[in-house]
Amino acid sequence: MDYAQIAQTILDLVGGVENINNVGHCATRLRFNLKDEDKADTDALKKTPGVVGVVQAGGQYQVVIGNEVKDVYAELTRLAPVGGAASTDTDAVEDDTKSLPAKVLDMIAGSFFPIVPAIAGAGMLKAVLTILSFAGIVANTSSTYQILNLMSDAVFYFLPVILAASAATKFRVNMFVAMSIGACLIHPTFINLVSTAKEAGAGLDLFGLPVSLVSYSSSVIPIMLAVWFQSFVEPFVDKHIPKVLRIFLTPLLTLAIVGIATFVVLGPLGSWVGQGLSVVFNFLDVNVPWLVPTLVGALTPLLVMTGMHYALISLGITQLTSLGYDTIAGIGMMVSNIAQGGASLAVAIRAKNVDLKALATSCGISAVCGITEPAMYGISLPYRKPLIAAMAGGGVAGLFLGIMGVVRYSQVSPGLFMLPALIGGDSMMNLVWGIVGCVIAFAVAFAVSFVLGVDEDQQR
Repeated sequence: MDYAQIAQTILDLVGGVENINNVGHCATRLRFNLKDEDKADTDALKKTPGVVGVVQAGGQYQVVIGNEVKDVYAELTRLAPVGGAASTDTDAVEDDTKSLPAKVLDMIAGSFFPIVPAIAGAGMLKAVLTILSFAGIVANTSSTYQILNLMSDAVFYFLPVILAASAATKFRVNMFVAMSIGACLIHPTFINLVSTAKEAGAGLDLFGLPVSLVSYSSSVIPIMLAVWFQSFVEPFVDKHIPKVLRIFLTPLLTLAIVGIATFVVLGPLGSWVGQGLSVVFNFLDVNVPWLVPTLVGALTPLLVMTGMHYALISLGITQLTSLGYDTIAGIGMMVSNIAQGGASLAVAIRAKNVDLKALATSCGISAVCGITEPAMYGISLPYRKPLIAAMAGGGVAGLFLGIMGVVRYSQVSPGLFMLPALIGGDSMMNLVWGIVGCVIAFAVAFAVSFVLGVDEDQQR
């Protein structure tokens, strides 16, 4: 694959560098914020060798590349100054014609996808540590275990700081001021103040304004609200401060205004929203435990297409940190991804075209391991029937896992490699039922896809 040629072609077909506000990438896609999406030649992009598909969702123009997206992105940023989340064009602005839901999804996806590798890496380290401990190789009382455990927990504990950096890039504000605000939320002094106030039955105040006794470690919503507010405060302050004083007055006033607002209003508001969502999902877990895994298992392909899966991931992280387990995102997404793999591998067997067989095989293996975009945009969506099979397999398996009460205990990329994250609690049956659910997902999706077949002459 000629990465430079593909990058140049993509750059030309999205309307050139002058049409790009910003661009980043996730595990498989280039994610553009374009000034005018109508200027992009979507049909030509879909036919470009090396491009799996194009998705316009969540306020972003997404070009699906596959596992080699990092190499294409590197060439793209070498060819034009469009890397990161901020364009060098100072007149670049967000598209105000986007609907509010599209803006919210764009905000969540744009803030989350750069930090997914760190979250996935930490989750996998936690899974490996679980296996080592279960096998008796590393004792959970040893210093080795404690150090590896803190390494796997650090990204989640300091999530407000890490997410602040990512959100600052998305909102085009000073990253280090945003990170400072995130650090304030988990500063040991603040944690001690909250702990002492709770023990004494007292309260905290800031200039006479009440400060809620909330723990913000591992939180998501409070810092995103804070950086969103910073995106209004920082340019306003910068605009009204003399240029000669901006270098110190702008960060001073931004940090003070946004920091106070975060402690008094935005932080508690974000915490309450998170707690409210937790109450809703806890109610569902108790009364209809099969519902959420079934819906997520069946609908994850559609959620991924719209970018809404990032919202689910954030809710799953919130539940993990508050309850110690997740039933919202991980379980349903795991069986959905494996179902995508089963549907694609059935296509590999049924198809007569050699190229399609090779593509379906590669996509199927990647999907089973947790990377589904190649399967989705290379097989499921173009040929339709495999998508039906994947949704059927994910839904049936999600229903089974929900009935059996399967949960995950750490944030690991959903796929076969997530199975160690199911080890926890007092019984190994959580893992056993998880394995059974994966088998169901693969088998149902494979069978449905095999029976339905594939229309090889269908226009892709």
